[in-house]
Amino acid sequence: MIRNSIFRKILFLFSIISSLNILAQKIDMELFKSIKPRSIGPAGMSGRITAIDVVQKNTDIIYVGSASGGLWKSTSGGVAWEPIFDDQPAASIGALAMDQNVPDIIWVGTGEGNPRNTQTSGNGVYKSLDGGKTWKFLGLEKTRNIHRVIIDPTNSNTVYVGAQGSAWGESTERGVFKTTDGGKTWRKVLFVDNKTGIADLVMDPSNPNKLIAAMWQFRRWPWDFKSGGPGSGIYISFDGGESWQKKSDKDGIPKGDLGRIGLAFAKNNSNVVYALIEAKKNGLYKSNDGGFTWALVTEENVSNRPFYYHEIYVDPENENRVYNLFSSVTVSEDGGKTFRSLINDIHPDHHAWWVNPKDGNYIIDGNDGGLAI
Repeated sequence: MIRNSIFRKILFLFSIISSLNILAQKIDMELFKSIKPRSIGPAGMSGRITAIDVVQKNTDIIYVGSASGGLWKSTSGGVAWEPIFDDQPAASIGALAMDQNVPDIIWVGTGEGNPRNTQTSGNGVYKSLDGGKTWKFLGLEKTRNIHRVIIDPTNSNTVYVGAQGSAWGESTERGVFKTTDGGKTWRKVLFVDNKTGIADLVMDPSNPNKLIAAMWQFRRWPWDFKSGGPGSGIYISFDGGESWQKKSDKDGIPKGDLGRIGLAFAKNNSNVVYALIEAKKNGLYKSNDGGFTWALVTEENVSNRPFYYHEIYVDPENENRVYNLFSSVTVSEDGGKTFRSLINDIHPDHHAWWVNPKDGNYIIDGNDGGLAI
């Protein structure tokens, strides 16, 4: 160790002397004219895709949000793209939702909801009325990271925001927020404690007043990360978020402290709900009565890094076809009992997924390397 230390000091001194000698000499800049600049990094951060939504009346129009690269729009089915959020003060997109009744209305929640050490924070909610040409800031700037935005399909003025909150410290600006006036004012309708934020938030496709929220207690430090605690759990509301019931082990949820949870309704049968639960042993759970009771389906190969990805999706036409996103993508055809590999030949670590509600064969995947269709 002593010899290494002396060697490093000598090397450092030599580098300083060499630098001074170079600076003392006049450099002929003509020598650099034929040299072109090239990127030497950092690389791989802005490519992480975190949110996808598509105009259902015209699926050529796609919006994609990235972890630290802003919001992008395609009007050619993904052939060409343009950035539409670059003039805003936040570059991290955590969630986006368009009003399918008026597709030019787009809601964006800033701040990525995957709290790894490269997570980038946002500063609240934005809304566009003209397909992303202009934006209006609508507050919630202290939420830092927003993981879900859901628009009531029967009332465009009613919108729910699932705020994860800062991973680096405690705060009260986390939980579920609701507006009934198009974003002019907000109310916090679900709050557990200042350590617990949203892991997932889903709406019953047959009843917009029914919501299921997955709350997640977590904390990051520069040297460590803790996922899970007594604040985590599954909460269900039947009155548009005004009141919530917490599910427990009596309802089939695993005992003990839980971590990150991913949720998904089956669109063609809303009695079927899936929950990917980080627990003492991670498992996929299923409800056949709309979320009242739950049962373990499998603990095999369902998750390997839940703090970074715990996303579950259901084919809109087949409640037994389930997509599980993590370092790879797997698919089940038997309601989650068994899974097979679906994607192996594109960039790993998957965070966003969209399936055409009218055609389950049309899928868009968002991963650490970009987008795949």
